[in-house]
Amino acid sequence: MGTIVVGYVPKPEGKAALRQGVEEAKLRNSRLVVVNSNRGGREMSDEDSVQSQAELDEINQHLADTGVEFEVRQFVRGMEPAEDLIDIARETGAELIVIGLRRRTPLGKLILGSNAQQVLLDASCPVLAVKA
Repeated sequence: MGTIVVGYVPKPEGKAALRQGVEEAKLRNSRLVVVNSNRGGREMSDEDSVQSQAELDEINQHLADTGVEFEVRQFVRGMEPAEDLIDIARETGAELIVIGLRRRTPLGKLILGSNAQQVLLDASCPVLAVKA
């Protein structure tokens, strides 16, 4: 059984990636590993942590209803989300990574960098990028 890794954020693009990841897992008879990566540190308050856990509980419930074998991993270790996705894909021998895309201004790309671009360029397996 293969593995599909999904990059999840609690935004429309993350939800689109999750939906497509479930569909791909069903089509390929694959296991799903959903990765939610936060930089953490001082930027993540207790309230943010509680909210994040509630969102992950909701994902677990949603995925349990799909019939797909899955695992949800949350990271708060200071790495960029792209690094976490690429590392998990390598660790699990993923056959596919699914990420969501959102439109950003050129200035936004310059200042914040692009996790999607890093995943697309550095992943060792195919990447499926979906719009919200």
